[in-house]
Amino acid sequence: MINKPKWIKSLIPKGENYSSLKKLTKENNLHTVCEEARCPNLGECWGMGTLTFMILGDTCTRSCGFCAVKTGYGGLIDQLEPKRLARGIENIKKNNENISHIVLTSVNRDDKNIESAKIFANSIKEIKKLNLNIDVEVLIPDFLGKTEAIDLIIEATPEVINHNIETVKRLYRLNQDTGSDKKRSVRPQANYERSLTLLKYVKQQSEIITKSGIMIGLSESVDEIKECIDDLSNADCNIINIGQYLQPTLEHINVSKYYSLEEFEYLKNYALNRKSVLSVDSGPMVRSSYHAEKQLKKCKEALGN
Repeated sequence: MINKPKWIKSLIPKGENYSSLKKLTKENNLHTVCEEARCPNLGECWGMGTLTFMILGDTCTRSCGFCAVKTGYGGLIDQLEPKRLARGIENIKKNNENISHIVLTSVNRDDKNIESAKIFANSIKEIKKLNLNIDVEVLIPDFLGKTEAIDLIIEATPEVINHNIETVKRLYRLNQDTGSDKKRSVRPQANYERSLTLLKYVKQQSEIITKSGIMIGLSESVDEIKECIDDLSNADCNIINIGQYLQPTLEHINVSKYYSLEEFEYLKNYALNRKSVLSVDSGPMVRSSYHAEKQLKKCKEALGN
């Protein structure tokens, strides 16, 4: 096992805004990925007014080797979730004017792709109906590449559509060791080209800002990371996040390397020099929703919006 370097650290969540939002999400029975995934950036993001909500339950139909989310049968889809979510967000906004950016994400529901896309779309519409002056970003699964599902998301017009590529092409199905001597692959049910096609399709059908993220430290090479960045650029991806993979439990894939701050900076500069890329966050603690509101603002300014 490799020892964590000193730069792998995060601030303890605290402050008036954090305490207020924690109380409000609990009172409105809303589930944030920030808390449930124990995100290291929770305090910073909540302080800036960004919340990330998990919809469609807590059970994923996939078994990615890096992810601690429960795997199994997803169960029934709650058709009333969009209205309930919007009402909860409205209550939070009334009590905390700092909320300006909402991210909606979900588990994969390969058994109900069209149905889950409808929940995403209806959630976006219900939030926008309230005219809360809140930007809506969605972090979506690949819906097995079904364009009917992706069209539903596009038609709901979120400000950002995010779909994470997660890792380099070679590692998608490659079995790797875990701390318990088991072997798991990074994304066994996913497809690298399908994820790129999704991002490209969004751009072909709309002017919505697109985003993706890469974890590093899973035995990829720097050249493979650069190739992945190039592929995202060729898919017209506007925002790229690059973060350090951290092993959630001994049942998950081992960390192969902790990248230095200089290496993260090098990758950031490389990505910023690719076509279509307007914003990049690259660092040990960078995650999908990190600086989401700042990234959107930067993209709007670059596009003259």
